[in-house]
Amino acid sequence: MSESGGADPAPVGRLLIGTSGFAYPAWAPRFYPPGLRADGLLGHYAGQLPAVELNNTFYQQPSPAKVAAWLAAAPVAFRFAVKAQRGGSMRAFLRDPVASVQWLSGPYRLFGDRLGAVLFRIPDEVPFDRDRLAALLAAWPADMPLALEPRHPSWVDDEAFDILARHGVAAVATELPEDAGPPTIRVTGRFLYLRLRRHDYSPAEVEAWAARLEPFLAGGHDAFVFFRHDPVGRAPELADELRASLARRLGEAGASPPATAPSAVGGA
Repeated sequence: MSESGGADPAPVGRLLIGTSGFAYPAWAPRFYPPGLRADGLLGHYAGQLPAVELNNTFYQQPSPAKVAAWLAAAPVAFRFAVKAQRGGSMRAFLRDPVASVQWLSGPYRLFGDRLGAVLFRIPDEVPFDRDRLAALLAAWPADMPLALEPRHPSWVDDEAFDILARHGVAAVATELPEDAGPPTIRVTGRFLYLRLRRHDYSPAEVEAWAARLEPFLAGGHDAFVFFRHDPVGRAPELADELRASLARRLGEAGASPPATAPSAVGGA
């Protein structure tokens, strides 16, 4: 209860915002200091933003030494979203979910509670298959946060979202450059996961995204939001602009570093 005797206000969800990847020396001097060594990039990045979506894990499994180096470079509150290795992901979905999920998830355990989410991408040409999805999610460790990003239009289906919700898996909302409008946000898991892939966003477009995200954060939903990487370092600026807009709308609690909390099924 609050001091006034009323019910305590619901906690504001955390905005876990960042960019897709961080290892871009060309972001100097716009984002990185000139002359910063490669092994200093993540430390600088993690001092500015609370989360990153790792790109190179999509191409190869991270070694224990690599994970340890990432963890050592970032503060304890920082969160890593890991893109699941592409070959293992497809084997897990199309052929052998049990063995492939075990192989995939093993290195991700090394992140401990600093693993914000595993991003599981399904290629554009692969349609919705209820049996394969159910088998994949039955094999996935229940304690490992998962976000699923399919691209084929057949996945925009209430049955697919219901299956994700039953397993507490986040349905990724992706905005592509060719899209006519913003994607629908559906809450199916413990957090939201948004991938903003346009090459740039105007101040009005950033404010529009802030307005869309505000009710979810105000309702206690955490949100991972990642801007597409670019050649010069505009992406971290966009992340900071969106964070600042939401901080003005919600107060600083909405822009603080990561946590995950249960959420109900909904949409906007």
